[in-house]
Amino acid sequence: MVASIEVRNLTKRFGRFTAVENLTFTVAAGEAVALWGANGAGKTTAVRCLLNLFPFEGEVIIGGLDARRRSKEVRRLIGFVPQELSFHDDLTVAETLVFYARLKKVPSGYDFTPLLEQLRLSDHVQKRVGDLSGGLKQRLALAVALLSDPPVLILDEPTASLHIRSREEFLLLLRSLKRAGKTLVFSSHHLEEVTALADRVLLLEGGRLVVDAPPDQLER
Repeated sequence: MVASIEVRNLTKRFGRFTAVENLTFTVAAGEAVALWGANGAGKTTAVRCLLNLFPFEGEVIIGGLDARRRSKEVRRLIGFVPQELSFHDDLTVAETLVFYARLKKVPSGYDFTPLLEQLRLSDHVQKRVGDLSGGLKQRLALAVALLSDPPVLILDEPTASLHIRSREEFLLLLRSLKRAGKTLVFSSHHLEEVTALADRVLLLEGGRLVVDAPPDQLER
C-alpha cells in the first residue's frame, strides 16, 4: 500500500527538554494507527507536529506533500478532532456547521444532510451547542473535521472526556469511517480504545518510540 503519512526523525524540543525524539513511522492509506502511552509520553506533541502547529526537526510527509513547505495543501487532506473542544455555546449545531464550512471554504449549497445522518446528529441540528451532551459535542467535532471529506483524520485523545456508552458509540463511528477508507491517527491512553480501533500501536515513552506492533502483540 502507498503510505499516506511518512514521519522521519521527528524531534521537538522545548528549550532543553526534548518532548519527542527521532520519531519515525509510516501510516498506509486506510490504516488506523494509535499513539499510545502515559501522560507526558509525547503523544499530543507528536500530533501537533503532524498538524504543523509546532516547529519541529525532521520530516512529515502527508499524501506525498511536505507538511511544512506545502502546509495549505496538506491542511486540506486532514480533518482534526482536538481533545479540548472550543465551540460557541450560543450557536446551534446547524449554525456551527455553517460557520466552519465557511472557514474551510466548503462550496456554498453544500448539503449537510448525509453527514448529519452518518453521525446521528439529524435530530439535534436546532439545539444550542451549550445544551449538548459530551458525546454529541464530540460527534459535532467529528462532523466539523469531515466537512471537506479529508482522506486523513487525526484525533487527540478523542474519547478522554466521554463516559463508557458515549465512548463506545464514538468508536463505532470511527470504525465505520475506517471501513469507508479514511486513514486514522489517534492518540490515547485507553488500551481498550486502542485494541478496538487500531491496526498498529506506536508505544511512546519519554518521547521515544519503543514498540511498533499490532494491538494483540502489544497486549502479550
